[in-house]
Amino acid sequence: MTDAPPLTPSEASELLLAGNHRFVAGTPQHPNQDAARRAETAPVQRPFAVLFGCSDSRLAAEIIFDRGLGDLFVVRTAGHVAGPEVLGSIEYGVNVLDCPLVVVLGHDSCGAVAAARAAVADGIGTTGYVRDVIERVTRSILAARAAGLTADDDIIAEHIRHTVDLLLDRSRVLADQVTAGRTAVVGLSYRLSDGSARVVTARGLPVEAPASGA
Repeated sequence: MTDAPPLTPSEASELLLAGNHRFVAGTPQHPNQDAARRAETAPVQRPFAVLFGCSDSRLAAEIIFDRGLGDLFVVRTAGHVAGPEVLGSIEYGVNVLDCPLVVVLGHDSCGAVAAARAAVADGIGTTGYVRDVIERVTRSILAARAAGLTADDDIIAEHIRHTVDLLLDRSRVLADQVTAGRTAVVGLSYRLSDGSARVVTARGLPVEAPASGA
């Protein structure tokens, strides 16, 4: 796969979602997980997607998208909050590794989102650096409240959209790649109960690209 022609953003999105479909159906292929792939990728990596997701232990990227070694460049933080290190890592994946796709992966029953909702509603806070995570997620909670969103799924989707917008607003490198058509940024919402990932926002994909993970 390392000698294959580079994927377009649409092809990368389709490949990723196809893996999720297999995972949901219980028919994973476990591609690129053998000794041959290990040897092939030892000298060089050419992942087809940057996966920026929540650190939740139930969101193991290569498992839920049925991928293997060298396929995904994974960056994860609690609540997928983005600071300079995250932005730099994503820019590395896009600008140095030439990934045609950046995915923001959120999920239902997110602890960071729940804590931020409690902080907004009841003033319940926390200490240490966890407070910084909560404060960053709180911006999405306030935006959801202003839009009249109250359901958990809708609030999660708003947080995912907010993160996608933040990445494009703060990273000129990423924004320029999207404008040039070399990279797309897709926000996915993962459902813990059935393992499905649905698209909630997509920037840089043509209208005919897949609109959901269903």
